Amino acid sequence: MTDTHIETPIVAVAPGDGIGPEITDAALRVIEAAGARFETLPIKLGEELYKSGHTSGIGPDTWNDLARSHALFKGPITTPLGSGYKSLNVTLRKTLGLFANVRPCRSLHPAVATLHPELDIVIVRENEEDLYAGIEHRQTHEVFQTLKLVSRPGTERIIRYAFDYCRANGRKKLTCFTKSNIMKLTDGLMQSVFEEIGKDYPDIEQDHMIIDIASARLAARPQDFDVIVTSNLYGDIVSDIAAELTGSVGLGASANIGATLSMFEAIHGSAPDIAGQKIANPSGLILAGVMMMNHLGQGDVASKVHNAWLRTIEDGLHTGDIYKEETSKARLGTQEFADAVIERLGSAPEHFAAVAYGDDSAVQITPYERPAAEALAERKLIGVDVFVMSTQIPEDLAGMLRGAITGAETLTMLTNRGIKVWPAHNPATFCTDHWRCRFQFAGDAPVTLRAIVDLLSRLVDHGVEVIKTENLYEFDGEPGYSLGQGQ
Repeated sequence: MTDTHIETPIVAVAPGDGIGPEITDAALRVIEAAGARFETLPIKLGEELYKSGHTSGIGPDTWNDLARSHALFKGPITTPLGSGYKSLNVTLRKTLGLFANVRPCRSLHPAVATLHPELDIVIVRENEEDLYAGIEHRQTHEVFQTLKLVSRPGTERIIRYAFDYCRANGRKKLTCFTKSNIMKLTDGLMQSVFEEIGKDYPDIEQDHMIIDIASARLAARPQDFDVIVTSNLYGDIVSDIAAELTGSVGLGASANIGATLSMFEAIHGSAPDIAGQKIANPSGLILAGVMMMNHLGQGDVASKVHNAWLRTIEDGLHTGDIYKEETSKARLGTQEFADAVIERLGSAPEHFAAVAYGDDSAVQITPYERPAAEALAERKLIGVDVFVMSTQIPEDLAGMLRGAITGAETLTMLTNRGIKVWPAHNPATFCTDHWRCRFQFAGDAPVTLRAIVDLLSRLVDHGVEVIKTENLYEFDGEPGYSLGQGQ
């Protein structure tokens, strides 16, 4: 397990863009005033780097600085408009192995208006895989593709982290959101791993829900949930839903957890329209600092800052984004709000429940252990899905494909956008110019990659325009591929 209790950790600090420098300064003043113990390492990330020619938003020397840091405290980043720029956050998460995104969402009623005063949820989101792999292709004139990549190690790590988070923070229930009824392999993996690992945590109440009804339930009855674990895209969506339900996304904080370094940030953007006006709310970054200090083993500092912040909020001292005449007592600027929190360090809230981060509330990360070779499933190649471009009708395309068959393989199915259209094409089914053509090999003799290559060669000789292929494997006799819809 990774030890997060470091005597004098190094914290890389990137103020970011827009309102980033203002709120970073305010948040650091609060954390340092509470007695935080760390060494600051200033770094540059974001718009300035993008515009100086670093299309990733980060310079090569900064990677070296991050390699010797224990945490990254980051202000919001502006990604310049244009197709040549990639999201810096995604780059940081994947390059640094920040596999878990943690977003607490808590109601501050009545100080901050919300329809759900009992809301107190934590979203644990897988942070590296899924559709955020960003692997996309235009394959035909009509069809574009993005790949959803999900791994057993990534799934196991995020599920175990979520269970460990519940234990470390006294949470009683963990709910897993997937769409396993449709994506039976990728989302099905998350559900099955959740159920498998859950056996090691009998003290935690466990539930699995399909993402669509789960999102509806979250919006209508958030008090039904405690901690939620889900995949990258679903987690991105539901964490913003939960944050909005609290009354303000501007109060949200986020931790991106890795085995050696973790990143802490507010969930909102750089808000360049109000940059320099000294009115931005630093709360999201202050609370990110709370999460950072707890992660670094300084629960005393985390508790002191969090309780002082809660007391400031309940005293009605608010920045303009949450100021309401009926509930607020003063409208404060960025630095004035930080000063108000500093004045209350050592105080406890009176209306809200006080927070106490103990020595064991930082989650210890369990490394993934790859199974021994002899424990792996038997993997057998049985066929291939050949994706082709054609404007033919299904029957004509099938006839063209079958003309390339020599007897070793059989054309078993054509699908278009996932729905089976041959054999037995329904004329009402609309077809694009993008087809999946499934070939399977008969008999028990092992299928070789050479046999697949030979088939492709014959298809090309018959005028078939091949786009890509996906080999079909069985694992311990179970299909490692999906059926066509309607098959």
